[in-house]
Amino acid sequence: MAGSIYGKIFQISTWGESHGKGIGVIIDGCPAGLPLNEDDIQIYLNRRKPGQSKFTTMRKESDEAEIISGVFEGKTTGTPISILIRNQDQRSRDYGNIMNTYRPGHADFTFDQKYGFRDYRGGGRSSGRETAGRVAAGAVAAKILKELGIKILTYTKAIGPVSVPENEYDFSQINQNKLYMPNADYARQASDYLEKCLQEQDSSGGIIECVVTGLPAGLGDTVFDKLDANLAKAMLSIGAVKGFEIGDGFAAATAKGSENNDSFCSENGEISKFTNHAGGTLGGMSDGSPLIFRVAVKPTPSISQAQETVDKDGNPVSLTITGRHDPVIVPRAVVVVESMTAITLVDLLFTNMSAKMESLKAFYL
Repeated sequence: MAGSIYGKIFQISTWGESHGKGIGVIIDGCPAGLPLNEDDIQIYLNRRKPGQSKFTTMRKESDEAEIISGVFEGKTTGTPISILIRNQDQRSRDYGNIMNTYRPGHADFTFDQKYGFRDYRGGGRSSGRETAGRVAAGAVAAKILKELGIKILTYTKAIGPVSVPENEYDFSQINQNKLYMPNADYARQASDYLEKCLQEQDSSGGIIECVVTGLPAGLGDTVFDKLDANLAKAMLSIGAVKGFEIGDGFAAATAKGSENNDSFCSENGEISKFTNHAGGTLGGMSDGSPLIFRVAVKPTPSISQAQETVDKDGNPVSLTITGRHDPVIVPRAVVVVESMTAITLVDLLFTNMSAKMESLKAFYL
């Protein structure tokens, strides 16, 4: 199966299925000497694992990371790092009624059309559980970024119609509620909204926002490997993500140039901008300002309401989905967005090392 490898120099390859024996990731291109242990990875996996609240699936997975290779005496060796996460709480019987039926909003139909065969147990390879491998790799990438003074802050901006205004952000609240929202009052409103969705056997989507600080200017390339283009691909590769915007995003379409342009200034010899409508990029490269972007996450397609669909022979079916599903994907997707951001940035940082002759001379001479 093509399409499971991401990155050029810092490269990851995820593997496994939702109801197989396990899932995991192989990381190639990580430099030697990075302090790394399973606890570093577990911190990230704990943020996406199921069963955190009544708003996430009750599937009971410890999601314990096992480092199989690439680490010796607490440090990376420069060889491929293999991380295994064993599946422990599969209930494949819950999916027997969709063996030959296409679930609305899922990849069942397209997977069948492409391969003529699919693993229907929880979606198989197209399941959201695949993202656990990305998160494990993201934990490694985040450690590299930390060594370079680069920080990523990711949180839930909106759940359904409940959106936190920027002037009411309180970042100290992000880890104080199960929805990872930067405002306690809006988190309570969002919880009430989700309660209503549960009562109606329905689900909700939302918006995740990510802010990166400490990035040097000049990261990314001007044509096909733009920083924002690579981030867009990384985000849209997450199954539930249906939209991406950076800086003012779609609001820029209704602005005037005089409103949207970021004017430059200089203070103590440092060039910066008065505003950041561009979200930290210019011409596809980082400009030294905070990198700010948002992703739109669709409602969970697995809902308990009866839905009209067809089986593989085209016969009409009224389908009621059973099993354990998140009524909202957003809270668990926050760390997935953060992980894919870290992976993308590390790969671009490594690529950028060959942009100048002086960088090569500083390394080799």
